Amino acid sequence: MGDPGRVLGRVDPHRGRCGPGDDEADREPAHHAKLRGILDVRILFLGAPGVGKGTQAERVGEALGIPHISTGEMFRRHVGSRTSLGLRVEEILSRGDLVPDVLTVEMMLERLRDPDTVNGYILDGFPRNLAQVHALDGAIGDYALDAVVVLEASDEVLTERILARGRTDDTGASVSNRLEVYERETAPLIHVYRERGLVLRVNGIGEIEEITAKILTALAAL
Repeated sequence: MGDPGRVLGRVDPHRGRCGPGDDEADREPAHHAKLRGILDVRILFLGAPGVGKGTQAERVGEALGIPHISTGEMFRRHVGSRTSLGLRVEEILSRGDLVPDVLTVEMMLERLRDPDTVNGYILDGFPRNLAQVHALDGAIGDYALDAVVVLEASDEVLTERILARGRTDDTGASVSNRLEVYERETAPLIHVYRERGLVLRVNGIGEIEEITAKILTALAAL
């Protein structure tokens, strides 16, 4: 098996593209316009709270012409449409409980069957834990993803960013708890996908446009 820190393409899942420790996005800018409509790619975005994952997932989705699918958007869609799944989610959230994996998986798989995903998609917020990874694997295969973009920043930077938003529910203690939950439940996914050679590590510190360009350049090299 190749170095687990390397990035692999879809054609040969055992051939690495960059060395461990590299920021795979630090390359000469690619012709990003060539990606739209040509690159059929299925991407997962991972990153701790405050790293800008949702912002980058949306921007990259727009650049590639593929849908950005987030669990939050998915929940709002079902609740707003008053679907049977949406009513169940609404009831659960109204109690302050977390949506069970079984419901999240069911909604996500339904979303991935929509026609707009035929040329690819970007997943944001799913899978969130190992149980959801196994559910996704069972439904669409171990190599249904072509890349896993991991945005990275230190806990200090993340805490500063979140607290700077000035939201009343963002406190030092709550931010620390969210980061701990991420490390416990979601960070282990990085190891799983690194073993499959899918991980693209990107520095999440910098201007929004700069980070987007780095991600697109890395994806163009797949």
